[in-house]
Amino acid sequence: MTKKDLRIIYMGTPEFAVASLQALVEGGYNVVAVVTMPDKPAGRGHQVQYSDVKKYALSVGLPLLQPEKLKDEAFLEELRSYKADLQIVVAFRMLPEVVWSMPRLGTFNLHAALLPQYRGAAPINWAVINGDKETGATTFMLKHEIDTGNMILQESIPIGEDENVGSVHDRLMAMGTGLVTRTVDLIIDCETRGVELPTTPQPELAELRPAPKIFKEDCEIKFAEKTAKEVKNFVRGLSPYPCAWANLTINGQTFENVKIYQVEVTGDGGQGTGKGEIVVPCREGAVRILEMQAPGKKRMDARSFLNGIH
Repeated sequence: MTKKDLRIIYMGTPEFAVASLQALVEGGYNVVAVVTMPDKPAGRGHQVQYSDVKKYALSVGLPLLQPEKLKDEAFLEELRSYKADLQIVVAFRMLPEVVWSMPRLGTFNLHAALLPQYRGAAPINWAVINGDKETGATTFMLKHEIDTGNMILQESIPIGEDENVGSVHDRLMAMGTGLVTRTVDLIIDCETRGVELPTTPQPELAELRPAPKIFKEDCEIKFAEKTAKEVKNFVRGLSPYPCAWANLTINGQTFENVKIYQVEVTGDGGQGTGKGEIVVPCREGAVRILEMQAPGKKRMDARSFLNGIH
């Protein structure tokens, strides 16, 4: 079996999923169709926005499927018509069994975590929020329970002490492309040799850290409940997106929903705004705000923010 013999359907939506799709297309693999989320209005003008995966698929002329419901019979019939041997999922939706079991070789997923840790929708954010020193990505075969299937390949990368989730995201996205293509190559090799794909059950660990979806209310910095180090990790794990926020009182003025992009732990114990700095006390220690953005304003450093206060 060659790359051209293996018919692949690719499923994904955000920017993270584009790199792997591009690697498959440019690597000469036979991607016969792409499944992504339906278009949706966004922004102030509520203009219809295409997903990043759709934009790329259109640019290279790949057939597109955008089902509202994954169990819709018309969608399932169209999916069957492509006669895929394999499906690949990267940052998409939870699939029903009728979809993931359809190809004869099954469906594998690229998950941006060292499974079994951080099963869920926001694994990169939570690894940084929890102060982990490393993270990684895993390819695994889909089954009923989310993110629990047998692992195929796994690779790790370090997380820098001051690195934010945006940087980790980009490095994992680049690393993930290699994992996806290597996994496909392994599947092709096993098919050619007539042997079973080697997989490993996920280990049973005493403590598992989940990675649930993060909503705006989850992003509020509660300084009084966290140590300075925890606040720093919380901000890093949400910067630049979806971004931590706080209500701040500075020089007698209250500023609500201020986005906080970067802080550093400081030895100063009390709150203050001297020397062009904004220092906020935490449950233990304090943090100095380095980058922030008030509603309707540009992202700026603390000194610029203070200079704009009357």
